[in-house]
Amino acid sequence: MTSDDPQLRVSKIRNGTVIDHVTAGQALNVLAILGIDGTGGEEVSVGMNVPSSRIDGKDVVKVEGRELSQAEVDVLSLIAPEATINIIRDYEVIRKTRVQRPNAVVGVIECPNHNCITNAEEPVESEFDVLDEGIRCRYCDTILREKLAAQIRA
Repeated sequence: MTSDDPQLRVSKIRNGTVIDHVTAGQALNVLAILGIDGTGGEEVSVGMNVPSSRIDGKDVVKVEGRELSQAEVDVLSLIAPEATINIIRDYEVIRKTRVQRPNAVVGVIECPNHNCITNAEEPVESEFDVLDEGIRCRYCDTILREKLAAQIRA
């Protein structure tokens, strides 16, 4: 590879997940949703604002040694509706799926309304309906449109 080579080269991962076609500028939010902040020792590669023929630029996140849960994929679909999830084993893609926005997200997002029953000392799990313009709390009707990653329960 020469210094004038226009392609970005990132090594393949042996086992884990590649999250491709993430909306440009959302890679750091993907990491936040996954609870990756650099202190856990995870091996992560991130490409931001990479050219794409399918969307107007994209981010790519590679996470070595981890396959995503369906709950994580559901939340990712809210900020990256065009994303594809590639499960890698022994350097080969064994499963490739496009995210699908769920009708609801349960137990993974904290309602920002401090007066919501889900934030009280009651054993009530948060539930959000997924709308075209954001997500709405089923208990207090608060609508979240931005900064969803900040509301993810750790």
